[in-house]
Amino acid sequence: MTTQDARIQAPELVFPTDFVWGAATSAYQIEGAVTSGGRGVSIWDTFVRQPGRVVNGENADVAIDHYHRYRDDVEMMASLGLGAYRFSVSWPRIQPDGTGPANAEGLDFYKRLVDELLARGIDPWVTLYHWDLPQALEDAGGWPSRETSARFADYAALVHDALGDRVRNWSTVNEPWCAAFLGYASGEHAPGRREPAQAMYAAHHLLLAHGLAVEAMRAQRSDTRIGGCVNLYAISPQTGSEADLDAARRIDGLQNRFFLDALLKGAYPADVLEDLGEMAGFAREGDLAVIAQPLDMLLINYYSRFTVSGKPGGAASAAAAPTDSGSPWVGSEHVSFVQGGRPVTAMGWEIDDSGLYEILTRLHREYPAVPLVISENGAAFDDVVAADGTVHDGERRDYIAAHLRTCHAAIQAGVPLTGYFAWSLMDNFEWAWGYGKRFGLVHVDYGTQVRVPKESALWYAETIRRGGLNGPAE
Repeated sequence: MTTQDARIQAPELVFPTDFVWGAATSAYQIEGAVTSGGRGVSIWDTFVRQPGRVVNGENADVAIDHYHRYRDDVEMMASLGLGAYRFSVSWPRIQPDGTGPANAEGLDFYKRLVDELLARGIDPWVTLYHWDLPQALEDAGGWPSRETSARFADYAALVHDALGDRVRNWSTVNEPWCAAFLGYASGEHAPGRREPAQAMYAAHHLLLAHGLAVEAMRAQRSDTRIGGCVNLYAISPQTGSEADLDAARRIDGLQNRFFLDALLKGAYPADVLEDLGEMAGFAREGDLAVIAQPLDMLLINYYSRFTVSGKPGGAASAAAAPTDSGSPWVGSEHVSFVQGGRPVTAMGWEIDDSGLYEILTRLHREYPAVPLVISENGAAFDDVVAADGTVHDGERRDYIAAHLRTCHAAIQAGVPLTGYFAWSLMDNFEWAWGYGKRFGLVHVDYGTQVRVPKESALWYAETIRRGGLNGPAE
């Protein structure tokens, strides 16, 4: 039997008819126009101007100019058949200093974007925070300050009041682990602080901000669907030694269970608090009840697996930046990260779709039932535009296909998985890596801003059209 015959005869992996097919971006990575429309300064605007923070000293002042090109970008989304588009709102575009009334010009941009999406039959999914804290709030203490959580709830209410009549699906804080530990412990991300104890307060206050925002939004409308958004990893010990097993427990605790237990069980894991010792006194009475309000969905960002060891010799962390940094693993700084022998992406991240299956089935098995959505999944590769103008990115296609097969297997196993968003729609500013790492389904020439859908985008469009994909022969 030929490969083509096998492909034709392979059984189709058909997803539920109401399964959500989308792609995702974030405001700071794509919008540009950092001084337009009354936008204030964010911590990332400040961070990128500090020497040594970002590769080649690059910044997102222009990024991919989505602020001015959003209509063309929405047209491109429609041509790819996207059913949904997950994007974030820039907090300093709405409240330049993080407080006070909404900046009407900033809100108008998102109103126009939502209207454009709806006109093209694309469901808007709004994320309220993707790491661009107004600099004025950082100057007042940032996320380690409890007051920032209250200010976030005010901001959430402003955006929800303006868009809630047209946007049904919302998420609050994207990847609080990154915002807290890369921002305040390792210093790899803005604001670039290395204060482990303060990072724990930041993590707690990001979760509290989520809970307060949920309260504020539900007070305005009862039909809004709201979810928390966490980045989860499958965790493996390098060996079966006591030290490596303890390392896996520790990293799973701080990366996964700290956030999942708070959101879904209303408590922090006892072993994580024990690991933290005197740094564990960040919660006040009643906070966890606010954090653990019932969710309409849980959004999951998944990229890779961690293999860890309790013995020195590996990397100090799975680095989010190539720049000098501390450890983000508060209370477990001794843990080292090693390669598990799997293929890697251009980020050096191991490719392991089985880890996604582990995570989804674990959530289904160990936590209260809640609809799940894959809100980010994708990979960076060294894409090159060929002489004929196309981008042959078979590695990305294969990555997404493997993870979609895993999603289908999880659904078949009873996991309430309801949607998938590829990361990212377009190449963009990749935080401390600058413009050197390309995650997009769509190639962007940063000099001309020309967009070219890669082969993976065309394949994904066909997958959406079919409502599924072939089996292993694909």
